[in-house]
Amino acid sequence: QVQLVESGGGLVQAGGSLRLSCAASGRTFSNYALGWFRQAPGKERAFVAAIVWSGGSTYIADSVKGRFTISRDNAKNTLYLQMNSLKPEDTAVYYCAADVHARSLHTFTYYADSRWYDYWGQGTQVTVSS
Repeated sequence: QVQLVESGGGLVQAGGSLRLSCAASGRTFSNYALGWFRQAPGKERAFVAAIVWSGGSTYIADSVKGRFTISRDNAKNTLYLQMNSLKPEDTAVYYCAADVHARSLHTFTYYADSRWYDYWGQGTQVTVSS
């Protein structure tokens, strides 16, 4: 089993920055892919970014590309999402997720599909005020 514990959400003004963290435990990450998704009230859960744990390849949604950066700390088994130039439309509950079956490199479409992820964090609220 994999446990994911998120932190770093909060209230920030438009144009500001936040860094979300997701600490993972229970498994090694050599065969994992980890991602960030977000869900705003009344909207479907949307892909934000993903990273392949072993090689570090990243996939970023067009809506946040250039503003958000996904990264990892292998020694700490921790996933990060650095969010800069935040906009009110970024307001959502942000979830980290782990795909323990990602044994090889897949396409953007694969990593953006929430159905492939096996474990999810509790979510952390990000609110961006205008």
